[in-house]
Amino acid sequence: MSMRFAHVLAAWLHQGHSQRVNAILNIYPEGHKRGAMIPLLDLAQRQHGWLPISAMHRVADILGLPNMRVYEVATFYTMFMRKPTGTYHVQVCTTTPCWLRGSDEIMTACKEKLGIGAGETTKDGKFTISEVECLGACVNAPMIAVNDDYYEDLTAKDTIEILSDLKQGKVPRPGPRNGRFASEPTGGLTSLTEEPKGPGFGMQTGF
Repeated sequence: MSMRFAHVLAAWLHQGHSQRVNAILNIYPEGHKRGAMIPLLDLAQRQHGWLPISAMHRVADILGLPNMRVYEVATFYTMFMRKPTGTYHVQVCTTTPCWLRGSDEIMTACKEKLGIGAGETTKDGKFTISEVECLGACVNAPMIAVNDDYYEDLTAKDTIEILSDLKQGKVPRPGPRNGRFASEPTGGLTSLTEEPKGPGFGMQTGF
């Protein structure tokens, strides 16, 4: 066993990760433990900030699978980062809805503010920029994800403010930046403005 692998293995057995691994495995019935692969890879990535090959080997060992089966999954899903990634992973969606709403300007703002391009990491290791496909918040386009937080309805100015706060160690409030609540219309609700009627509303007597 290499020193690097031994270090990763030891880290998994500390910090409560052993209990977390067991909790994940217990979700899946006997004979189907391999279904835990993605949650275990996600756990490893959250521990390290990226997914080293030694962690993939550990997942394969836990599940009793050949290493290649784990490689297949880890290399297929773009959410798994196979090289060191910044503390703040800035993911800029450039799929059609976000592009139509100005994702080019958002990407430019990120590059200029951080001094790096897509796929690069700042020298201090704090920021990585990635150009990604749809993140499922099309109604709030354009948007970025920073780690697990979504920042939506962005302008270039909003993006610079978010990155400035992160540089200062602040955590900007996630969600829309244009004042609306979630995905409601910017001018407020136009339908479903009353409390929903209870069961049986409008039905004929006797039913």
